[in-house]
Amino acid sequence: MFMKMLMAGSGALFVFYVLVHMYGNLKIFAGVDAFNEYAEHLRTLFTPFLPYAGFLWLFRVLLIAALVAHAWSAFYLWSRARGARTTRYVAKAAARATVKSKMMRWGGVALLLFLVWHLLQFTIVKFNVGSLPAEGSPGLLVISSFQVWWVVLIYLLALVALGLHLYHGVWSASQTLGWAGNAAARRRAKTLGTVIALVTSVGFALPPLAILFGLVKGS
Repeated sequence: MFMKMLMAGSGALFVFYVLVHMYGNLKIFAGVDAFNEYAEHLRTLFTPFLPYAGFLWLFRVLLIAALVAHAWSAFYLWSRARGARTTRYVAKAAARATVKSKMMRWGGVALLLFLVWHLLQFTIVKFNVGSLPAEGSPGLLVISSFQVWWVVLIYLLALVALGLHLYHGVWSASQTLGWAGNAAARRRAKTLGTVIALVTSVGFALPPLAILFGLVKGS
């Protein structure tokens, strides 16, 4: 039960993070300057109590810890279920495992790989695959990158995995936390999972698509 609670708790933090991150990405519709001001604001949060970019680094450490906890609990629960398949009861339960649960597992792996790519591109290395000069400007880096069709494609495929993961994650967390004890509660949990998955996926997809089709430009 502890591992399920750990997975649900760490997952809830990531739901909060992706919603906030999605909101920040939508700032690009207000222009490059507005996006850059938002990025700079994140680095000056709680200064001078914290050093420049101190809040961002603290939050990144928290996210890394949550990621380790989420992956560890997921692997533990998966390995325990796999190891228990020798019993007749669990073997029958495993046979009833849905395609969606398998997609949840491998979707998580796909999201982890995408996260590495995403961090390298926009945070750690900040490499520009487009032709627009973007040195020192987060907004121009975003626009230049999403003017490249294959970058947008990678991003959209990752959003499909994210949407499915969020839907299943919210539903599973609701069961773990005891919020889906009856038919009405289960319907609410599924509705909540659907809304969060759709809002997040569509919200993240709008900026790259708008940039790719020239609706948002760097000048």
